[in-house]
Amino acid sequence: MALTKNDRRLRIKNRIRKVVSGTEARPRLAVYRSNKEIYAQLVDDINGKTISSASSRDKDIAASKGNKIEIATLVGKAIAEKALKAGVETISFDRGGYLYHGRVKSLAEGAREGGLKF
Repeated sequence: MALTKNDRRLRIKNRIRKVVSGTEARPRLAVYRSNKEIYAQLVDDINGKTISSASSRDKDIAASKGNKIEIATLVGKAIAEKALKAGVETISFDRGGYLYHGRVKSLAEGAREGGLKF
């Protein structure tokens, strides 16, 4: 039986999640990418809490013009800004089974520009 693209992504995601987990000091930056939008959240897996989140649907980001890759960079910068306000400087990056390429890569680079250390 052939695997769908989503089955393959979920398999990769589970393989990543075996290794990557977030703590309060070093939360996990989880990325979700839909066809139209991109979402990022900082997760403390030990306490089961989301520290902060940002997405392309946030008012200030949605108002800006640009292609999806440029918007993903803005989301990365926004999550970095919120993380620094929450007192977080280092994170572990969880690409969610997506290839580190395109929008996922630009989100990560935006977060690095914003001051986060991976």
